[in-house]
Amino acid sequence: MVAFEAETRSAVDAFHAAAIAAGAIDEGKPGLRSYHAHFYAAYVRDLDGNKLCAVCEKAEEPLFI
Repeated sequence: MVAFEAETRSAVDAFHAAAIAAGAIDEGKPGLRSYHAHFYAAYVRDLDGNKLCAVCEKAEEPLFI
């Protein structure tokens, strides 16, 4: 597996959406994982069979309206 560090959770979402649009197979939709409180990741398998991951480990401030 190859993992890419993303600056934001939105970047993880964009990675997953772009990969799926390009024909990758979903191996894990974007979301928090149990590794630690801020581990937000998405997984895909590319057209060559490689498993790819984008991960953001930064805490995000809640939005207050």
